[in-house]
Amino acid sequence: MSRFVERHPAWALISIIAVAVMLWLIFAVWPPGLEQAIGRKRVFLNALFNGITLGGLYFLVASGFTLIFGLMRNVNLAHGSLYLFGGYVGYAISSSTGSWILSFIVAFILTALVGVLLQVIVFRRMEGQDLRQTMVTIGLSIVFADLMLWACGGDFYQIQTPNWLIGPVELPLVTAIKSSGEPVYLRYPSVRLVIFAASVVIGVAMWLALNRTRIGMIVRAGVDDRDILAATGVRIQLVFVAVFAFGAGLAGIAGVVGGTFQSLSPGEDIRFLLASLVVVIVGGMGSIPGAALGALIIGLAEQLGSVYIPTYAIVVTFLIMVLVLAIRPQGLLARR
Repeated sequence: MSRFVERHPAWALISIIAVAVMLWLIFAVWPPGLEQAIGRKRVFLNALFNGITLGGLYFLVASGFTLIFGLMRNVNLAHGSLYLFGGYVGYAISSSTGSWILSFIVAFILTALVGVLLQVIVFRRMEGQDLRQTMVTIGLSIVFADLMLWACGGDFYQIQTPNWLIGPVELPLVTAIKSSGEPVYLRYPSVRLVIFAASVVIGVAMWLALNRTRIGMIVRAGVDDRDILAATGVRIQLVFVAVFAFGAGLAGIAGVVGGTFQSLSPGEDIRFLLASLVVVIVGGMGSIPGAALGALIIGLAEQLGSVYIPTYAIVVTFLIMVLVLAIRPQGLLARR
């Protein structure tokens, strides 16, 4: 942080001011003039928390994508299909058994198995051939989309929220003051908060696993020089299969999450593939903290943009990507 301030004092000052303004908007009681200018504080806070929780969902998808694409150099443009497949599996399990937790477990396992097949059958035969990987996985994503359309139809599906997560939670954030002087606090769906907390736990665990464990050291060493690592006796192909399976399994988990507080339908695979690409580009290839930061930025941009500038909301997302590419092409928190 100190190095960033020394090298970029202007950007550091802008960042501090932006954080201070955001904290004031969140915790302060808005004056009437501000509410007349940009709307009610409750709407702003709901959009803010929607953006943060959407960022948690994007992180679950993009973290698996950044492991496969940014870390292992496998161009898997069928990653969005893994998301939608995991969502459909989660919906089927949840509907048949009534267990929300079990749907996560089964979706992770089945999507991870699909990832193993992709790594062994497709990517192992095309190592280092980015263009071939791109074209083949685009074709596979089209095939997967048609198969899921044939199996599940074109309807919208939503995974039932468990009873213990139904209902809002009152947060200690004042949205207004009644005429009697009593504060009105923000109420927000508990399921979104729990899912966001779970995404934070998963992100921290992934970062620790990659940077503080032997398996993480092996993965990073295999990416840098797999021949030398293989010469030490490490079964590098087995390690890469496991990493690919874990990244695919995360996409399956994200599908269950997305099906819980949004919906599942044909076309969601393309949407989340594009979101993953944007998040990884903004955050930096192969960086778990970068994926978290990129997901948070894109989630906030989408939700705040849809509330305050709905006509240009999608433009804001790609404008952020263009600015990052112009200023820092490797991403905000790219691995060195």
